[in-house]
Amino acid sequence: MKITTKKRQPKPAWLRKRLPTGPAYENVRAMIKKGALHTVCQEAKCPNQWECFSHKTATFLILGDRCTRTCGFCAVAHGPDGSLDQQEPLRVAEAAAALELKYVVVTSVTRDDLPDGGASIFAGTITQLRRHIQGVKVEVLVPDFNGSQSALEAVLAAKPDVLNHNLETVARLYPVVRPEAVYARSLKLLKTASRLAPAIPTKSGLMLGLGETEDEVERALSDLLTVGCKMLTLGQYLQPTEAHLPVQNYIEPEQFDRWKQKALDAGFEQVASGPFVRSSYQAHTLYAERE
Repeated sequence: MKITTKKRQPKPAWLRKRLPTGPAYENVRAMIKKGALHTVCQEAKCPNQWECFSHKTATFLILGDRCTRTCGFCAVAHGPDGSLDQQEPLRVAEAAAALELKYVVVTSVTRDDLPDGGASIFAGTITQLRRHIQGVKVEVLVPDFNGSQSALEAVLAAKPDVLNHNLETVARLYPVVRPEAVYARSLKLLKTASRLAPAIPTKSGLMLGLGETEDEVERALSDLLTVGCKMLTLGQYLQPTEAHLPVQNYIEPEQFDRWKQKALDAGFEQVASGPFVRSSYQAHTLYAERE
C-alpha cells in the first residue's frame, strides 16, 4: 500500500509556536554535548525541544544515534556501527543529576543488530539513575526488541516506573510508516509487560495525520486497552524533512480534545492529546495524574 504523496502543506496557525532560548536552554545543550550524549529531542527534530530545554529537561536517547530501521516518519539517522558504549548509563545519570531532574525519560534507537536489542543498557541506565538521584522516577520508551521476551524481562527487572512502547500508527499503515515493525508484535510487548510486571503501568502513543480513519484510531485504542495499556498520548504527525512521509491532514485542537474524552470514556486512565503532544512531552505531568 502507498500513502499518497502531497505537496508539503503550510502549517496551520495552531502549530506555530515561539522557540524560547536563553541561559537554561543553552546550558542543557552544553551539558548534553559535554557528556557526549544524545537526545530524541535533537535527533528526531522534535518541535518541543526548545521549550523542554528551556525548562531544564530532555529525553535521553541511548544506544547511539543511529537506528537499524527505516521508519517513514522518523528523522533519526540509520545504520549503527555496532559498537556499544558501556559508560553511557553512567553519563546519562550524571547529566540527569546535574539537571536536578526528578522524572527522567529514556528512549533509544532500535538496535536489531544487538543480541538483546540493547536491553542491558536500558537496565543499566535505570540502575545508575536510581544511584545518582534519590527518589527519581524513570520512564523508559523501549523498542519492540524484535519480540524477545528475555530482553523485555531484563528491562522490567530494573523496575522502571513506566514502560512505554508506541504503536505510532494504525495497523493498516504499518507497511509504509513502520515497514520493519509488526503491529501485533507491539501489542504483544505491552501485553507481556502487563502480565510480567502488573505494578508497572504501560503507556503507548499514536501520531495522527498520516491518513488514518476515525474507525481505525478507535480500533487501535481498543487494542491497547485489551492488552492492559491505560496511559495514552495522541499527537500530530509533522513531516521532519522532504524525504519523509507527507502529512495527510492536520488535526484541529478541538478534535484532539474530543479524542482525549473518547479515550477516557473508553477506559484509559491518563491521556495527553494535542497537536504538540509527544510520548515523552511533559511525561511527568501525565504520571503525576496517577498519584
